[in-house]
Amino acid sequence: MGRVAIVTDSNSGITQKEAKELGIRVLPMPFFINEKLYYEDITLTQEEFYQRLAEDADISTSQPSPGDVLELWDELLKEYDEIIYIPMSSGLSSSCETAMGLAQDYDGKVHVIDNQRISITQRQSVLDAMEMAEKGMGAQEIEDVLMREKLEASIYITVDTLKYLKKGGRVTPAAAAIGTVLNLKPVLQIQGEKLDSFAKVRGWKAAKKTMLDAIEKDVNERFKGKEMYIHAAYTCSEEEALIWKGEIEERFPGYEVHMDRLSLSVSCHIGAGSRAIACIKKCEF
Repeated sequence: MGRVAIVTDSNSGITQKEAKELGIRVLPMPFFINEKLYYEDITLTQEEFYQRLAEDADISTSQPSPGDVLELWDELLKEYDEIIYIPMSSGLSSSCETAMGLAQDYDGKVHVIDNQRISITQRQSVLDAMEMAEKGMGAQEIEDVLMREKLEASIYITVDTLKYLKKGGRVTPAAAAIGTVLNLKPVLQIQGEKLDSFAKVRGWKAAKKTMLDAIEKDVNERFKGKEMYIHAAYTCSEEEALIWKGEIEERFPGYEVHMDRLSLSVSCHIGAGSRAIACIKKCEF
């Protein structure tokens, strides 16, 4: 058994089944649906979530309870010397800040990594941390690398409907109404802490081209000369997702494109039907 345990949350897109195969632990994110508590991938499946979303159920995100976090850490420290915990970006949830406060009572044994990642970029950080731990690197060394590399990634997302952005206050009702009539698709980006606007285009064809162009520019300019991963994510149907993956592979031959469903914490704010693409610089250690 290695000295450093790797822990993340379900926003990474890593399922409980995958976590067991990888030898890591994943804290499930809690949700309230019509005031009833559910846990992602434990008592709430992707299919059930989207069904409730389509029914306009009252859905709100939450964060893992301090008790659940501490119980898991205490359990792991019976077998491991240190813990690396990689939660979702502090800019998108308060769960990271909460975990940092809890870690102060562990005498440096628990390292909470606020490297501002989410979904497929967060997943890659987990895989990088696993590889470093397997090489015998300590938690502080792993933290230093992850924090140094934290902003070396881009995500672009296009939503199918403006309904949930309007609901969350990211677009005004008037803008949402006009956008719906004109078939406008907002392309959003995550480069660091928050979800920001990148472009507005008409229709899915233009939206996908905009995302592919943005990734190509990042790879050729921002990350010029660097080894990169290109991954995809989605809240659309499996059939649409496979088409999207094929379009990415056609645009970027030679890349092995990993694709995940977007985490429910993100899906809650953008709805079904979305597609995303990310480029991530290969971690240097």
